[in-house]
Amino acid sequence: MRRTERFHVKGEGNSLWNLYKSVSFFKVMKNFVVIQIARYTPSFKVKNWLYRTFLRMEVGQHTAFALMVFPDVMFPERIQVGRNSIIGFNSTILAHEYLIDEYRIGNVVIGDEVMIGANSTILPGVTIGDGAVVSAASLVNRDIPAGAFAGGNPVRIIYTADQVAERNENKLKV
Repeated sequence: MRRTERFHVKGEGNSLWNLYKSVSFFKVMKNFVVIQIARYTPSFKVKNWLYRTFLRMEVGQHTAFALMVFPDVMFPERIQVGRNSIIGFNSTILAHEYLIDEYRIGNVVIGDEVMIGANSTILPGVTIGDGAVVSAASLVNRDIPAGAFAGGNPVRIIYTADQVAERNENKLKV
């Protein structure tokens, strides 16, 4: 189960219709503008500066957000990415989800030296351990242990860190 906080919504309409009761309109507008600028910026240093300064995201040294990555527009401060990680082209990192009668918010923690393949979506409340690899077009709806190789929709563990190490040892013997 993902680690999210649940907030029930009362009133007219679904939880997304009541969005601005849970987050400021001006915060969403500012975040949207910053994210759009960062999505098209080719400089990793500038992107990381924008994310750290204006969105209050924790971004480790030498982390690279590829072109068109879309971090959460409403709660980006709940995203933490370790050092020397790669977030692939057109990936989405969500820290919120709006349902009919409730909305949920959860931290997303991406470790050091993690690689997220292109077009992946990471849901709120997920932790991806150090050295993990997530294949392209994956829906990360659960934690990924350190060093694992995972992929699919929904994501599943393809190899654990121990299995990856064993495969590498066998290749060296051949």
